Parts: sequence; C-alpha cells; structure tokens
Amino acid sequence: MRNPYDILGVKPNASEDEIRKAFRKLAKQYHPDLNQGNKAAENTFKDVNAAYDLLSDPGKRARFDRGEIDAEGRETFSRTYAGAGAGGYGFDPRARGPGGWPGGRESRFGVGGDYEDVSDLFAHVFGQHAPFGAGADAGTGSGVRDRRHPLPIDFLDAVNGAKRRVTLGGSRAVDVTIPPGVEEGQTLRLKGLGEPGRGGQPAGDLLLEVRIAPHPRFRRVGNDIHLDVPISLSEAVAGARITVPTPTGNVVVRVPPGSNTGSVLRLKGKGVKGGNQYVTLKVALPDPIDDELADFIRDWSRRHHYDPRSKP
Repeated sequence: MRNPYDILGVKPNASEDEIRKAFRKLAKQYHPDLNQGNKAAENTFKDVNAAYDLLSDPGKRARFDRGEIDAEGRETFSRTYAGAGAGGYGFDPRARGPGGWPGGRESRFGVGGDYEDVSDLFAHVFGQHAPFGAGADAGTGSGVRDRRHPLPIDFLDAVNGAKRRVTLGGSRAVDVTIPPGVEEGQTLRLKGLGEPGRGGQPAGDLLLEVRIAPHPRFRRVGNDIHLDVPISLSEAVAGARITVPTPTGNVVVRVPPGSNTGSVLRLKGKGVKGGNQYVTLKVALPDPIDDELADFIRDWSRRHHYDPRSKP
C-alpha cells in the first residue's frame, strides 16, 4: 500500500481533524454502494479505510512516522540485532514493547474446517526464498528461543472466530483456533513450536501476531461495529424496512419516517462479543435527478421554505 498520507491527500503534519475530513470525503466518493461494479473504486475505498485506520490511531501513526511499522501496519525489520538467529533477520528492537511485542498484549489461544495455508504470507517479510523458520529469534539468553511471525486474518474472522492451518515449512503444519473478538496486535502463543532449546532447555514457543485486514464497509470501535447505509429520499421521508448487513448476516431494520443523514440506528448485540452495531443513515438522491422530481421539489420549496443551516 502507498504512503497513507498520500492516499488521504494530507501532509505528514496534518491534524486529526484534517485527516478525519479527508477520510470522510474520500470514503463518500469511493463508497462501493455509489460505485457498484467499479473495481478500481472498490480498491481505492479499501486503501482509504486502511490509511485512515493507521493515521487515526495516535499510537500507530507515531510508530509509522518513526519507521517502526510500514503503511500496512507491519513491523519493519533490521538485518541484525542482539539475539537474531542465523540468517540475520529480526524485528527492530525499538518496536518491541513489554513482553517483547508492541503493547505486550499476549493471549494463550487453542491449537486445533476449512483451512488456509499462510506460509506464503510470511515470505514478503523474510524474503521470497526464506523458510518460515527464518523469522525473528525472540530468545532472551535463557536457552529457550521463541519465534515471532505475523498472522494476517480477515475482518470477519476476527469478529466471529475461525480456524486456520499454518504451514511451518515442509510438511509441518498446525491448526490454529482464532477466538471471536480477537484484536489487532494480539498474540497467539503456540507452545513448543519455536526454536529448539539450548543447553537442554525445552523448545521455545511460536508467537503469531494477529494482523486484521480492513473491511470495505464495517468499522470496529472497541466491541461495537459501525456501518454507513444509504437510503432513498422516499425511505427517509416516509420510512421503510430495509436490509442491512451485519458480521453474522443480513437483518431487516425499520427506518423511521423523517430520518435524515446522520440518523443512527442501534442493532443490539450485533457487534463483537455482545457489542452493538450502529447504522448511520445517509440520504442518497437519485443520480441523475429526473425532471419530475426536480419540478416537484421546486414547486414544494416555493410553498414550504426552510433553512437547514439555521440550526446551531
């Protein structure tokens, strides 16, 4: 992905408000609902969401500005540092928080569907010809050596949970259970799947850092899901029942009469682990506007003047 500042069209010293305004403008312009069948617009929308996800988080933005993570939020790497294994690849030690990983968040998840071989997803980090085992050596000098690698997963898999098969190299593979509600940066610890121990010590662990791909429509805030949904002029004025997507499938919701752009509907329990989903309505006029509607609005406006900018 390109530089997130370039994607949003803002300068590196842009304020949070400037970044937010740029995101809203581009998200509206390239939203899939307004560009159906336009693959280029869909890809741009994904890039805009990913850029905003990085720059709207003060911690991620600061780490990107310092060069600790790249535009996709992946750790940057240095050739060597104390503790790097043979082959010379390791994480930039500035990016390692308490517990040896940014933020020190670590969870012990189960090890086991439909599985996915993600060995090729590690190749771009360590070189196209580097085996899975050529990753960062997280040993502390005690003789027990852990290994750390990113684990890319889909947004919906992070919300709902999933199982993935991780190929460790050759014929060696392990089934990983991703629990519902897993967060960006959390670590899956697979006991005994790291490097062989030194001096009679047991084998280290394999630590997989979760990397969640942005969704083209859903946004996650804590355990809540946010979604913008366009509605027609008639649906806004008269009310309607419309179908709305959620992470677990479509549901039918009622749009109250007199709804406006910015009106929010709450879908209780449709978020992450019992959180809610919030649907923000966006009134969308037909494109193009036909003559009949234009004539009606002009006639109506002459007899019913109102100023929507008069409210504070």
